[in-house]
Amino acid sequence: MAQAPALPFSKLRLAKGLAFLSGEMAFAEDGSIPEGIAAQTALVLKRIDDTLRTAGLGLDDVVQVAAHLVDEADFASFNAEYRKHFKDPLPVRTTVVARLLAPGALLEVTVVAAQRN
Repeated sequence: MAQAPALPFSKLRLAKGLAFLSGEMAFAEDGSIPEGIAAQTALVLKRIDDTLRTAGLGLDDVVQVAAHLVDEADFASFNAEYRKHFKDPLPVRTTVVARLLAPGALLEVTVVAAQRN
């Protein structure tokens, strides 16, 4: 697959004990997007976890989530898959319905994680 052009933002920034991630969509290694909200949610959260691990963090360190869903009807299925990936205490979260730029993408998620002391 050809290298995608550089986009004008950072994927991960660390500042004052916090890790800020740019929005993540469900792009597989080959650039495809899996079918269905559950599969896309699982892949998005795996990609977020992989990015956090480069900073010595993981999903357990996430304190805030912003989720953008294309279809309000996917909310329950998104929640069911999301819950499999986070333990209590759950991160605070905002979920909105929005149109996304990538055809086939059903969600975009961004997170803030806190570095451990």
